[in-house]
Amino acid sequence: MLKSIIGLAVLARATLALAGDEIATEPPATAAEPAWAFSITAYPTQVRGGDNYTSGIAIAERGSLHLEARYNYESVGARSAFVGWNFSGGEALAWKLTPLLGGAWGETQAVIPGFEAAVAWRAFDFYVEAEYVRDKTAHSDSYTYAWSELGLRPVDWLRVGLAGQRTRVYGGERDFQRGPFAQVTVKHLTLGVYCFNPGASDQVVVGSLNLAF
Repeated sequence: MLKSIIGLAVLARATLALAGDEIATEPPATAAEPAWAFSITAYPTQVRGGDNYTSGIAIAERGSLHLEARYNYESVGARSAFVGWNFSGGEALAWKLTPLLGGAWGETQAVIPGFEAAVAWRAFDFYVEAEYVRDKTAHSDSYTYAWSELGLRPVDWLRVGLAGQRTRVYGGERDFQRGPFAQVTVKHLTLGVYCFNPGASDQVVVGSLNLAF
């Protein structure tokens, strides 16, 4: 009887060892590749005393890779495309920085370096995007464009604040436009309105319609 028990113990130990070897030789599970994320935004723009137009931005991201295409952005009739890389960090004070490099064609032909940056703390956030439009046909037409937002989110679905921009898309007496904005988010859809130079002769009202998926 004792020999039988000893034999069974040896057999069980050998079986467990063999199973352990098989588990050890199995390749480790590979991490899932990051999924693509997309967003499309339309900006219908009403210019007091000028021509109305609509600009658009499409963004695709996968991991740190950032791809972006724009229409009627650097100027009416211009198309542009960019590639960038996302850097982010922080917890209580979260931040994200995306250097960009791209170019424009159509009405504006230019090489365009730029960046997008965002900082968030509690209910407050600050966002800025800037680029240097280096016109290839007339260097005197080169300029620096910037758009910035200082926002407050009192509830998850509402964001309000102040915005400013420096642009050459439309004429006006002021080199720098500024004014309030408000956004409402419902699931994947965000609607917003920006009013630059409210009440002035060069007032500009910009709507925004964003779909993220």
